[in-house]
Amino acid sequence: MQLLSFIGFTLLVAVISYYKSRKTNESTSDGYFLGGRSLTGVVVAGSLLLTNLSTEQIVGLNGAAFKEGILVMAWETIAAIAMVITALYLLPRYLMGGITTIPQFLERRYDKFTKTLTSVLFLSGYVVVLLPIVLYSGALAINTMFDVPTLLGVSHTAALWITVFGIGIIGSIYAIFGGLKAVAVSDTVNAVGLIIGGLMIPIFGLLAVGHGNVFDGLSTIVSSHPEKFHSLGGPKASVPFGTIFTGMLLVNLFYWGTNQAIIQRALGAKNLKEGQKGLLLAAFIKILGPLIVVLPGIIAFHMFGDTLQNPDQAYPTLITKVLPASLVGFFAAVLFGAILSSFNSALNSSVTLFGVDIYKSHFKKDATELETVKAGKTFGIILAILSMMIAPLIANAPDGLFGYLQKVNGCYSIPILTIIVVGYLTKYVPALAAKVAMGLGVFLYLAYILIDQFVLPETFPHYLHVMAILFVFNALVMLIIGKLKPRETPYVPYKSNAVDITPWRYVGIVGTVICLIVIGIYIYFA
Repeated sequence: MQLLSFIGFTLLVAVISYYKSRKTNESTSDGYFLGGRSLTGVVVAGSLLLTNLSTEQIVGLNGAAFKEGILVMAWETIAAIAMVITALYLLPRYLMGGITTIPQFLERRYDKFTKTLTSVLFLSGYVVVLLPIVLYSGALAINTMFDVPTLLGVSHTAALWITVFGIGIIGSIYAIFGGLKAVAVSDTVNAVGLIIGGLMIPIFGLLAVGHGNVFDGLSTIVSSHPEKFHSLGGPKASVPFGTIFTGMLLVNLFYWGTNQAIIQRALGAKNLKEGQKGLLLAAFIKILGPLIVVLPGIIAFHMFGDTLQNPDQAYPTLITKVLPASLVGFFAAVLFGAILSSFNSALNSSVTLFGVDIYKSHFKKDATELETVKAGKTFGIILAILSMMIAPLIANAPDGLFGYLQKVNGCYSIPILTIIVVGYLTKYVPALAAKVAMGLGVFLYLAYILIDQFVLPETFPHYLHVMAILFVFNALVMLIIGKLKPRETPYVPYKSNAVDITPWRYVGIVGTVICLIVIGIYIYFA
C-alpha cells in the first residue's frame, strides 16, 4: 500500500508536468531555459518553494530546532524579507533587460570575462556542493522510509548507489529533456503535496502529545519547554540575533535575488506582475515555513528528549512514530518530489549557465538557438552522471560535512552579490573593480574558513558577521577603484521588450505587510 501510494503520486506529477509543458517550444533559448517566459505567479511561487526545500533543509533545520528551538526559524522568516526586496527592486531590472541568466547582466555591466568567471563560480558550487548533497541526503531519506536494503536484499552501500541513480535519472529527465516549464510545473504540484504532507507531521505530533487534541499538545510543549520558544539567539547560538541584520539578510538576498537556480523561476514569468505575485506569494508561505521545518523538531525533543544521539534523527524518528502507516507512502512521494525539485532545478540552471554563458560565448559564438540548447543538454547529462558518481562517496566523509559546506558557500555568494549590487547602484565602476572584488572575496573568505577551522578556532566573529564585513569591504574596494579608474562612459541599463514590465499595483502594500508580519513574529516570541 505504501509503495503503491508513492508510485501513484509520483506518476501523477509526471503526467501533469508533461501535459502542461507539451506545447512549449523548447528549440529556442527562451522556450527551453525560461519556459517560453509563460510562467504564472502560482507556478513561480510553487517552483521557488520546491527548489528551496530539500531533505537536507527539512531534516537539518528540524534537527537544529530539536537542539536550539525556534531561533533557527531566521533562515525561513528573513528569507521572506529578501524575497520582498527582490520583487520590488531586482526583478523589475532583470525583466527590463530581458536576461536569461544573472551573468548576462554582468557582461553588459562589466565585461565578458566577469560573466564567465561568475558562471564558473556558480557551476562549481552546484557541481561540488549542491547536486551531490541533494542526491545523497535524498537517497538516505528514501532508503530509511522504505528500508530499501531489505526490500531489494542488498547492502546499505549498494542500496545507496541504486537510490542515488534512481533519483538522478528521474531528475535529469525533468531538467534536461523537459526544460524549465516541466520543472516548474512539477514543482508546483509537489509544492501542494509538500505543504499538505509537511503540515501533517506537526499536527499528528501535537495530537500524540495532546492525547487527541492539537491545542492541548501545543500548550503542553510550550509550558514544558519555554526555552525552546525564544526567537533571539545568544552569542553562542548557531544564529545569534545580531546576525539577522548582517550576514543572514545578505545570504538570503543572494539566494533569493541572484542565485541562478532560484531566480530563474521568476525570470520565466510571463510579465513583471506575475513574477512579483509569485515572489510575494512564496514569501508569505515562507513565513509559515517554520511549521514544517522547525516545529516538528521541538515536538520531537518533547517526545524523545535525550534518547536521540544525533539531532538530525529527530524528523525521521517523529515521522515513523506519529504518521499513520497508510500515509507513509504519500509523504515519501512528497519528500521524493522535494528531492527531485532541488536536484532538477539546480541541474536545469547549470544547463542554462553553460549553454548561454559559456558555450555560446566561448565555444561557438554563432551558434543557433537549437545548437545552444543541444549543447546545454549534453553538458547536463555529463554533469548529472558526475553528480551521481560523487554523491554516494559523501557517505565516507566526516560528520558535520553538510554544515561545513553551507558555510563554505560564502566563498562565492558574497562576492557575486557584491558586484551585482554595486553594478546596479553605480554607473562608472569599471570591470577591473568587479574582478578584483571577486578575487578578494573568494580568497579572504576562504582564508577565514581555514584559519577559523584549523588554526585559531572560535576566535573570529560568527561567519555570518564575517560575510557582512567582507561585503562592505569589497564594495568599498570597488568604489575606490571606480574613483581612481572610472569607466570612460557611464553604464546605461539595457531595455528589452521581452515581457511587459508594468508592476503589480499592490506589490508595495503586500510587501510591507509581509515585512510587518515577520517583525511581529519576532516581537511576539522575544
